[in-house]
Amino acid sequence: MTAARDELAGAVVAALTAASPGSRAGLRGSLAAGTADAYSDIDVEWVVPDGRLTACAAQVRPVLERIRPVAAVRASPDFFHSPVRRLLFVRFTGVPLFWRLDLAVREASVPADPGEDEPVAHARDDEWSRPASALANALGAVKAVARGRFEDARGLLDRGFARIDVAGSASGRWADDVTRLALAAVAREPGLTALAEETIQLAGAELG
Repeated sequence: MTAARDELAGAVVAALTAASPGSRAGLRGSLAAGTADAYSDIDVEWVVPDGRLTACAAQVRPVLERIRPVAAVRASPDFFHSPVRRLLFVRFTGVPLFWRLDLAVREASVPADPGEDEPVAHARDDEWSRPASALANALGAVKAVARGRFEDARGLLDRGFARIDVAGSASGRWADDVTRLALAAVAREPGLTALAEETIQLAGAELG
């Protein structure tokens, strides 16, 4: 299974590098360090020529669709209006939910990590989906519990509940907590139903 994930990651890197002349892509995180486990996602950085950020970010979905169908692309609100970087979350169709692609796109002249002097570029409330973000936290909690990181799971769930104004906090009955957060996200954004159902099923399978 991890071999298939590595193959997908390699295909992503190759496709992005070829998509824009002068760009380069590479693995980041645990896959790059050789410390990935069964729950690791795919972290990739795509460095693009200066002045090409917007055009390259717009290419991401069609480029990746050539590898396999893409179910969704979501932009992090943190860099939504940045002139020099984006963080995109990509979910492919037909692969485990854990294999989300976290794609950091930046222009070549800026450092990998944003500095304090970069302009504030956060999305407005109407430009990003709080329910989708909360549902991502539910999936992250499944991963954290499976790894035995219970405090991380509690924090993810509590932040997810708060993000969509759900009263209460994580109970430690992890599958129930994930289900409650997923259903609350769907109640606020019905278009998330299929992903929420997959997340609930995964929680049942991984957490009992």
